[in-house]
Amino acid sequence: MVPSVELTLMIEGQNGVTWDEWIALARACEAHGIPALFRSDHYLDLSGQHPERGSLDAWATICGLAAATTDLRLGTMVSPATFRHPSELAKVATSADHISGGRIELGLGAGWHEREHAAYGFPFPDTRTRFDILEGQLQVMLGHWSDEPFSFRDGHYRLEELEARPKPVQKPHPPLIMGGDAGPRSARLAAAYADEYNTAFPAAADVRQRRSRIAEACERAGREMIGFSVMTTVVVGEDQADLRHRVNGVADQLDMDADQLFSGAPDSWIVGDIDRAAERLHELAGAGVDRVMCQHLAHRDTDFVALLGERLAPLLAG
Repeated sequence: MVPSVELTLMIEGQNGVTWDEWIALARACEAHGIPALFRSDHYLDLSGQHPERGSLDAWATICGLAAATTDLRLGTMVSPATFRHPSELAKVATSADHISGGRIELGLGAGWHEREHAAYGFPFPDTRTRFDILEGQLQVMLGHWSDEPFSFRDGHYRLEELEARPKPVQKPHPPLIMGGDAGPRSARLAAAYADEYNTAFPAAADVRQRRSRIAEACERAGREMIGFSVMTTVVVGEDQADLRHRVNGVADQLDMDADQLFSGAPDSWIVGDIDRAAERLHELAGAGVDRVMCQHLAHRDTDFVALLGERLAPLLAG
């Protein structure tokens, strides 16, 4: 039996997505059976080529969408630990969980885009320090959501006898997702604190290697294997003409040559008609991927969401 894999939608909010476009995407997900909508947590265009493209705050957007939807799960992929104090992040994630009635997932990472940090005045320490901050944030998040008074002190945060109220709707807490390449420290932190590990744009050979490292870390930590997911660009068409139309939309967004992109998309992307996309996704499922967060770059194209939910997802249900 072919393993199943769940498809969710992933939107790069820093690409100028307006509030009306967020609403349209969320409604399309609910209308066409996509179970979850994730968004990036960035404040400016990462390419440096389009300063005119703004970004609504990730968690403010999620709170708004939580009130405007009924079934759709919502989350970040991922929130940089460098952007917010963990007490503030825990409070806003808990608030979103209440607004949604328990439909929130929190993706958390160490942060990586130096120019973005400089522009907004966020400190950007070295990689080791950022991972220290991430580890402290993971501990503080879980402390906020625990039933016992919580105190914590490390080189970055100090909390004394915290009894945060209210607690999240979801029990024991909203799912925590860590993102990365499954390096030694990342794998250890995921095994200790996370419910799911997400890796972005992996080549086929990377998927099994990274999942294996997470599984080994979970075994050392005395835990069952946590969820394992992939985030990658997905461009799908009903046929070659429809596929070409969608590739053109992505090329416009990326300022790329459409012909070049059509004939030579990155190997990690899933580009093709329905059957070809299903074949690639089955390969990921066979490698141990539980769900794929489908990065949709031409975000104004809500017909793509219908294709994803009604045509492609049923072929992957196992």
